[in-house]
Amino acid sequence: MPRSRPQKRATSHDVAALAGVSQSAVSRAFSPGGHPLIAEPTRQRVLAAARELSYSPNPIARSLNTGRSAIVALILGDLANPFYGQVLQRFSDVLQGMGRQLLVFTVPARADADEALRRVLSFQVEGVIITAAQLSTSMARTCMDRGIPVVMFNRYIPSLDAACVRCDNHAGGGAVARAMLAAGIDRFALLTGDAQATASNERAGGFKDVLRAAGVSPGAIIERACPTTYEGGFVAGRALGRSRRRPRGLFCVTDITAMGAMDAIRFDLGLRIPEDIAVAGFGDVLESARASYRLTTLRQPMEAMVLHAVRLLSLDERTPSVREQVVLPVDLIFRESLVAPVASMRTDQAG
Repeated sequence: MPRSRPQKRATSHDVAALAGVSQSAVSRAFSPGGHPLIAEPTRQRVLAAARELSYSPNPIARSLNTGRSAIVALILGDLANPFYGQVLQRFSDVLQGMGRQLLVFTVPARADADEALRRVLSFQVEGVIITAAQLSTSMARTCMDRGIPVVMFNRYIPSLDAACVRCDNHAGGGAVARAMLAAGIDRFALLTGDAQATASNERAGGFKDVLRAAGVSPGAIIERACPTTYEGGFVAGRALGRSRRRPRGLFCVTDITAMGAMDAIRFDLGLRIPEDIAVAGFGDVLESARASYRLTTLRQPMEAMVLHAVRLLSLDERTPSVREQVVLPVDLIFRESLVAPVASMRTDQAG
């Protein structure tokens, strides 16, 4: 039996003919975010014709015609960390709602983001959002020199004049320290991440600054760096629980690290949380609120952070926006792993 020929793909000219409009009207009808030069009844007529013909715009052809690809690159950290999964979902929802496409690149833990950025430059993207910790200023500047807006998300490079959106990491770390002091804790441990990660350093710095201001001696604070993974937290948490001067309070700069440490403390060492060791994290990923963890943590304003990042990309403009720095407050969310000594309060009001 002879094979049937594949059906010819409908073109914008076919849609224009069926709808009784010009080909440029079809293009305007599918413009991301709408187009001011097409009336709504005309747009609906074009969309109806497109559905009848099973037509969908060719993004490659559109980018060649307009010089705009409607593609935004997102460089993410290791997706084994649930924080990055939530970031991906939110950016996807917002950008797709604007008619944009998301091009995703992932950077494994402790890997260099520069290689991902080199791959980004082989595509015609309208903007780049970077969440991965490792990035050289030269690669980011290469994007900016080419007129591609770059937004740092949840981190920044002090020497780079790029727009960024992050939460108040220093204040968040300080809020955890105050909560532990108020709970009567006198021996502390701190699990940090990559030494080059600004977010990790700021969170750790805020925690230590408040403890030192309260008169806590350096010998009462154990600081250890570990991979910001579940496994990294498990190994570090087990070691801390076995140490001669076991801490009474443990602050982890990410939730995934805290959850690993909690499992080691409870199931490997048989200790109680918070009675033997109180634990706090940072991020408020979805898993942190589940019954198996009930982790006290700092909630980042994810929705606001994503919307600010998209705004800073200036996707509807031909030139990037000013290098704006957006810093948003976080909320200390008390759960069972560190009991609230007083009512929870916003860290920007915590003194």
